[in-house]
Amino acid sequence: MRPRPLAAAVAALLALTAPAGAAPADKPGRCFVTTNFAGWKSPDDRTIYIRVGVGDFYRLDLANRCSALHGISPILVTRWRGSNFVCSPLDWDLRVSRGVGLGADACIVKAMTPLTRAEAGAIPRKFRP
Repeated sequence: MRPRPLAAAVAALLALTAPAGAAPADKPGRCFVTTNFAGWKSPDDRTIYIRVGVGDFYRLDLANRCSALHGISPILVTRWRGSNFVCSPLDWDLRVSRGVGLGADACIVKAMTPLTRAEAGAIPRKFRP
């Protein structure tokens, strides 16, 4: 029996239209809505883990040291400008205050990485937001 040209053409077309390198189903998207930002914790002065919604986690790598992250009661101050979607490090205007009424240190976000469930599960419990 000869292969059918139409069936072969349809199969080839479907292979070309399949998303190349699609993200795993357990990995959050590259963007999130600011109203879903739910919490944060920091293991050191150059890293912040954030939780978005119920179960999406991101790691923020900072370009500079933010020593205020390890104060007694650090307060994360975020200012959202323009769109209410956060998709890249450029969307962050992040400061950390050492307490109410005190100044805030600017913390420049260098990278924003969505974490898989396995990566989020590997965050030590005391640093998981």
